[in-house]
Amino acid sequence: MPHDVSHTEADDDRILYNLIVVRNQQAKDSEEWQKLNYDIYTLRRIRREVRNRWKRILEDLGFQKEADSLLSVTKLSTISDSKNTRKAREILLKLAEETNIFPTSWELSERYLFVVDRLIALDAAEEFFKIASLTYPKKPGVPSLADGQKELHYLPFPSP
Repeated sequence: MPHDVSHTEADDDRILYNLIVVRNQQAKDSEEWQKLNYDIYTLRRIRREVRNRWKRILEDLGFQKEADSLLSVTKLSTISDSKNTRKAREILLKLAEETNIFPTSWELSERYLFVVDRLIALDAAEEFFKIASLTYPKKPGVPSLADGQKELHYLPFPSP
């Protein structure tokens, strides 16, 4: 399983885990192993970058001490109020469509649904969106998540 402090059984964790399993079945240093290793590295880097963006905004909101715990999602995490689920999804989708807090190639992660739910419970979700919009504005001409690449395999990022 991924060595991630906020590990869940979410889709992005399963994708990472499956990439690691497939890579480990390849002959080390073969072309396929290298491609998969690069995909794993890239996915981990993107996840770290997205988490750091969220953490920065949470700290800007005054949650310096709580940022890590707000971002920590495990398979035991639950939605605080089922009435908030729809609102949390709407805000998460709005963040994806109207900001660059997530890269274009990013599939929305269930992990951030829990974080948005927590922000709703703290009455900080709208302010989070405002700061995200200012800090990571959607640039004109940048495709939205709906138009973006949905495939993770062989992401177009520069070599490490």
